[in-house]
Amino acid sequence: MPYIEIQIYEVSEVLEMLIAELFEIGYDGFEEKDAQLNAFIGDAAFNENDLILILNKYHLNYSKSIIKDKNWNHIWETNFQPVVVDDFVAVRAEFHQPFTDVLHEIVITPKMSFGTGHHATTFMMLQLMRTINFTNKTVFDFGTGTGILAILAEKLAAKKIIAGDNDDWSITNAIENVATNHCKNITIEKIADAKSSIVFDIIIANINKNIILENLSNLNNCCVENGEILLSGLLEDDEKAIIEAVADYGWKLQKVVKKSGWIAMDYKKVKTLH
Repeated sequence: MPYIEIQIYEVSEVLEMLIAELFEIGYDGFEEKDAQLNAFIGDAAFNENDLILILNKYHLNYSKSIIKDKNWNHIWETNFQPVVVDDFVAVRAEFHQPFTDVLHEIVITPKMSFGTGHHATTFMMLQLMRTINFTNKTVFDFGTGTGILAILAEKLAAKKIIAGDNDDWSITNAIENVATNHCKNITIEKIADAKSSIVFDIIIANINKNIILENLSNLNNCCVENGEILLSGLLEDDEKAIIEAVADYGWKLQKVVKKSGWIAMDYKKVKTLH
């Protein structure tokens, strides 16, 4: 699948908000170069009118080009730097030197799939996962992307992980990354939503507000009583809508973490109201 690359100029003063708004309309790769932002989106998801509406608001100019899949790998390999979350976990590519001063290390092949740890939402999910006991637990990673969160769940001793996504590129990349990290307890599945006949101890959903809201009932139904539900892909402005919607299901908010205008939320399912 070809990708569209949008080069946006003189973005320094609005960079974080611009990335947030582009992410909301489907852009899933970003590259910063001085005062320029390069944003990437699948050809099928690209809508130039939506892009223009956002850029006009900030009075920004842009240019557009098409890149092939093979070129995307080179872009990542040129720009991908390791991500370190405290002394807990390091995320690197195979061409980086191993880390020896962290508890866990994840090796990710840098392709177009969302979730290398660089984006604030993935970073925060990695942080939240440190606070949860995964030992012998079952886990559902809804919207797995590269598989990074599923891989960490196995490294934290989860006994069974179902990692699902609706994107073929993500499925292929996640399978590759699971193999690279020698994981044995992860099953990668192509899914359209969070509906499942299995119930899980822990649910991870790092997607976006709309998909989370559309799947709250499914997420509730496939989580055990007193199970953990981690949500991200959310802007700070989304927090109120999520809290109001989740109240219908009786989940208890444990923690909210914030980074660069984004949030991640840790809920416990304490009772079933639906």
